[in-house]
Amino acid sequence: MDTLFSLFPSADDLLEQSPEALAPVLLRLGAAQRQNNGMFWPAAVTQVTVGTGMATEFEHAYPFHKRQRIDLLVNEGWECLRRDGMILSAPGINGQNGHMVLSRDGEAALAEPDGFDRIRALRSFPKALLHPSIATDVMAALGRGDFATAVRDAFTMVEIAVREAGGFTHDDFGDRLMRKAFDPSNGPLTDRSLPENERKGYAHLFAGAIGAFKNPHSHRRVTIEDMRMALDQVLQASHLLRIVDVAKVRRAKAI
Repeated sequence: MDTLFSLFPSADDLLEQSPEALAPVLLRLGAAQRQNNGMFWPAAVTQVTVGTGMATEFEHAYPFHKRQRIDLLVNEGWECLRRDGMILSAPGINGQNGHMVLSRDGEAALAEPDGFDRIRALRSFPKALLHPSIATDVMAALGRGDFATAVRDAFTMVEIAVREAGGFTHDDFGDRLMRKAFDPSNGPLTDRSLPENERKGYAHLFAGAIGAFKNPHSHRRVTIEDMRMALDQVLQASHLLRIVDVAKVRRAKAI
C-alpha cells in the first residue's frame, strides 16, 4: 500500500507540492487507510511504522527540522478536501477526536480516473450564474458527467424561450428562428434602440450559438469530453436566456 513517505521519500520533494496538488494524493491515502467503520485518521499519513510485534512504534516520517512545514502543508491539503466537500468529520466522538470519513463526492472522486478534477470543477462552478430555467437539469447532467446532455438541454431551452417570447410556432426552429426573432428590421425580440450593426450582431449571436451548440445534438450523437468546455457553453446559454428575458419584457411594454 502506498504511503506519503513511499510517494515522497524526500521531504524537499514533498514541500515542492502545492496544497491543491497534494489534496488528491491525500484523498487516496486516506481512503486506503480506512478501517472497517470507514474512518481514517489524517495524522497517520505522515507516520511510518518502526519495529514489529510488541516493539512496533509509529513515528513521523520526515526529519525533525522539516516536520512543522510538512505538517502545515499536509493540513492545508486536508483543508482543500474539506473545502471541496470530499471529506467530513466522522460522526460522534470519533469525529471530535479527529477521525474523518469520505463524503459521497469523495467516493465518486475515486471511482473514475478524472473524478477528482470533475468534482472540484463542479464545486467551483458559479451555479448562481445559471438561468433558473436550466439550472436544475443542467447541474444534474453535469454532476453525473453527462456533458453533452447538459449542453443540449441548455440550448434547447434557448430555442424554446425565443419561440415563446417572440410568439412563434413549432414550425419555427433552429438558426432560422433566431434570425427571424432578432431580425434587425422587424424581429419581435430585436432592440430597435441599438445601431443596425449591433442588432445584426444579436441575430448572428443567437443563430451561431444554436447552429454550433444545439443543432448538432439534433442530428447526431455528440460527445463532449472536456468538462470546462461544457461549463463555458451552458454559461453562454444562460447569457442568451437572460437576453431573451429582457427582450420579452421590452416587447410586452411595446404592445
